[in-house]
Amino acid sequence: MLISGNHFVLAVCILCLGVWCCGQADNTEESAVVAPMEKAEQAALYSAIQGFVGNWWNGSDLYPDPCGWTPIQGVSCDIIGGLWYITTLSIGPVHDNSLACATNVKFRPQLFQLKHLKSLSLFSCFISPSRHSVTIPGDDWEKLAGSLVSLEFRSNPGLIGQIPTGFGYLKKLQSLVLLENGLTGEIPTSIGNLTSLNRLVLAGNRFTGEIPDSFGMLKELLILDLSRNSLSGHLPIGLGGLTSLLKLDLSNNRLKGRLIAHIACLKNLTLLDLRHNKFSGGLSHRVLDMLSLEELMLSCNPLGGDIMSLEWQNLQNLVVLDLTNTGLIGEIPKSLSGLKRLRYLGLGNNLTGNLPPKLASLPDLNALYLNGNNLTGVLQFPRVFYGKMGKRFGAWNNPNLCYPVESMTPTTNAPYGVKPCQKGATLLEPNSTAKLGEDGNLNNDNSHFIASSGFPSYGIHGARQLISVDTLITVLLFCIFSYRP
Repeated sequence: MLISGNHFVLAVCILCLGVWCCGQADNTEESAVVAPMEKAEQAALYSAIQGFVGNWWNGSDLYPDPCGWTPIQGVSCDIIGGLWYITTLSIGPVHDNSLACATNVKFRPQLFQLKHLKSLSLFSCFISPSRHSVTIPGDDWEKLAGSLVSLEFRSNPGLIGQIPTGFGYLKKLQSLVLLENGLTGEIPTSIGNLTSLNRLVLAGNRFTGEIPDSFGMLKELLILDLSRNSLSGHLPIGLGGLTSLLKLDLSNNRLKGRLIAHIACLKNLTLLDLRHNKFSGGLSHRVLDMLSLEELMLSCNPLGGDIMSLEWQNLQNLVVLDLTNTGLIGEIPKSLSGLKRLRYLGLGNNLTGNLPPKLASLPDLNALYLNGNNLTGVLQFPRVFYGKMGKRFGAWNNPNLCYPVESMTPTTNAPYGVKPCQKGATLLEPNSTAKLGEDGNLNNDNSHFIASSGFPSYGIHGARQLISVDTLITVLLFCIFSYRP
C-alpha cells in the first residue's frame, strides 16, 4: 500500500508539471501574438539598415520579425504599449556576425522614425574620405530627443563635415562619442545643452577653434576627452566647475596660457592629460589639492618653473607622472620618493644635481626616464634595481652621469644612454667646493678626474712640470750619445 501511495503521488506531480508546461507554452505563443512589431517600425528599420549595408539585405531570414526568435546582431527591442520597438541599433564589424557596412553608405531619413531608439552606434562604416565621404545629417535629430541616450560614431574616416547643431536637441543624451572620424570645424556651443551627459569624447578628429564656454554647463560629466584635434586658445574657466569629472584629456592640441587654478577644483579627477600643448606659467601649487590624481601628464609644454617648489609626496595616489620637456629647472626632489604607488616617472628637462638613491625604494616603479637633463655624479642604486628596471631606465644626454661597473652583472641592463664610470675616477658633484686657483690648478684634494676635459686633477701647472722633466731627460741623452772624446 505504501508503494502504491508513492506511485500515486508521483503520477499526480507529473500530471501537474505537464499542465504547467503546457500553460507556459500557451503563454509564450500568446505573448508572441499579442506583441507583434508595428509595421511602420519594421519598415523604418529595414530601410535604415539598407542605407548602411546595402539593398541586398531584406531581413528574409528573420522570424517572425527582427525582435522575434531570430534577432539581428546589433539590434535590440523592447515592448512598449504591447508592441515591439527598436531600442538599440549598432552597425559595423563589432562581432563576427555583425552587419557590415557597404561601400556607398548613407543616412536614410527612416532612421529618425525609430521613435523609441535609445542607442545608435556606427563603427567603421564610412571608411573612404576620398572616394565616398558622408556628412552627418543636420536635420531630424529633434525626432529622437525623447528617447536617445547614447550616440557613438567610431573609426569612420569618411565621416566628414561639422557636428550638427541639431545634436543640441538630444537632452536625454548621456554618452556622445565621436572618436577617430574625419570631422572638422568648431565644436558647436549647443553641445552645452546636453546637461545629462556623463561621457563626451570628441578625440581623433580635426576640430579647430576654442573649447566652448558652454561646456561649463555639463555638470554631470565624468569623462571629457578632446584629445588629438587642433583646438586652440585658453581653457574656459567653466571647466573648473565640472566637479564630477574623473578623466580630463586635452592632449595633442594647440591650447595655451597658464594652467588655471580652477582645474585644481576638480577634486575627483583621476586622470589629467595635457601633453603636447602650449601651456606656460609654471606649475601651480594648487595641483597638490588634487589628491585623487592617479595620472598627471604634462609633457611637451613650455611650463617652466622650479620642480623643487612642490611637495610631491602629497599626491599619494599618483601612478603616472610625466613632466618631460616642460622646461622645469632645479634638482630632482627627494619628495618624489614618497609616491609609493608610482609606476612611471618621466623627468626629461633641464634638471641638475644628483639622482636621489631613494627613488629605488619605490616598490611599484617600473619605468624611469631622465633623458636630456644635466644630471651629474655616480648612480647609487642597488644592483637589484637595475635588474628590475631593465630597458625601462633611460637617462641619455646626461654627459656628466655614469654608473658603477661593479653594480652590473652579465644579465643586467645598464641604464640606457649612461656611460660606465672610469675605474678610479669620480665625477664632479654639483655642489662641490672644488675650484680653480689663481695658478690654474683645481683646488680639491678629493677630486681626481674632470669629466668634461679628461685631464687629471693636478691641472695645467702639473702638466708643465711633466713636460719640463721629459725635456731635460731628452737633452741629457742627446748629450751622452753625441759626446766623442
